[in-house]
Amino acid sequence: MAAIEAEGLSKQYPNDVQALDGLSFQVREGTVFGLLGPNGAGKSTTVKILTTLSLPDAGGASVAGIDVLKQPAKVREAIGVVSQTGGLDREATGRENLRLQGQVHGLGGRSLEARISELLEQFGLADAGKRLVREYSGGMQRRLDVALALVHQPKVLFLDEPTTGLDPEVRSEMWDEIGRLKNLGLTVLLTTH
Repeated sequence: MAAIEAEGLSKQYPNDVQALDGLSFQVREGTVFGLLGPNGAGKSTTVKILTTLSLPDAGGASVAGIDVLKQPAKVREAIGVVSQTGGLDREATGRENLRLQGQVHGLGGRSLEARISELLEQFGLADAGKRLVREYSGGMQRRLDVALALVHQPKVLFLDEPTTGLDPEVRSEMWDEIGRLKNLGLTVLLTTH
């Protein structure tokens, strides 16, 4: 079964910039799928459409079996997204960032606190959970970004340039983590050069 389907996606920006021109593809459940290409190839535009942040000029798509144009709110419940720039509050702790993200998704109480502890452990941040994010290294911040996207246990994870700005060792660890997520049955779509 396809976790992501795109059919004939087209998107043009002002000044006749054609970001997408009839893009079609399918991603099977439980796989890692990469959109590869240089800057300006339309990778981020594709992710924006699939995550309901932008509308295509033509074509359609579904994520987790849900039409992105007809049911965007349901799509957002089924996905996790890590953007190129991240979305961390640097003046909050790692644990506080995860708690807020969980609350945004309607989670709370003991189950949320257990999920936070589980994610901090999974991403090697258990000892840093009570520290302010501004004290984290770049690699730690990127791992926390991914943990935020997973707090509500989505079916599909979107990673836009997940290793940008990471040193070689941390980059290798991120690729290992992506492999572990796939082994847990999560579908991952990532963009990279």
